[in-house]
Amino acid sequence: MSSRRRTTTTTTRIEVSSDRGVFMISVAAELADMHPQTLRMYEQRGLIEPKRSPKGTRLYSHQDVERLRRIQQMTAELGLNLAGVEKVLELEQQLERTRRRVAALERRRTELEAEIAALEGKREQVRADIVHYEKAKGADLVRVKDVQPFTIPIERRR
Repeated sequence: MSSRRRTTTTTTRIEVSSDRGVFMISVAAELADMHPQTLRMYEQRGLIEPKRSPKGTRLYSHQDVERLRRIQQMTAELGLNLAGVEKVLELEQQLERTRRRVAALERRRTELEAEIAALEGKREQVRADIVHYEKAKGADLVRVKDVQPFTIPIERRR
């Protein structure tokens, strides 16, 4: 009789926020296909801002690695220098802020339109409830709807 052992493999999957620093500089550089010194230079220029561990080690996130790849694409494929890359990234941030502001303004417009519609409905309701009065010559106040239209007979000439 032969005894065979069964082994089972368990895989644990951990979800990590895309902005959480998890990669040390060497791993981030390899993932972005760059030299670690390039990452340090980009950090000095303000193109990338890695998180820091309690001991000061740079920790790059998935977003940071994607940004590094994007910078590399702009320099290698589009021929931009780092000043151009900085300007493109700055303009993209402005565009994103503007998009968020427009979306907020559109939400507010929708809210205001609903408020206006509700107020106009109230105004019509109040208008229907208002009783208009007039003071006739030598008479007391009377409701306008009770006043008979005033007509002057016209004589017919033959």
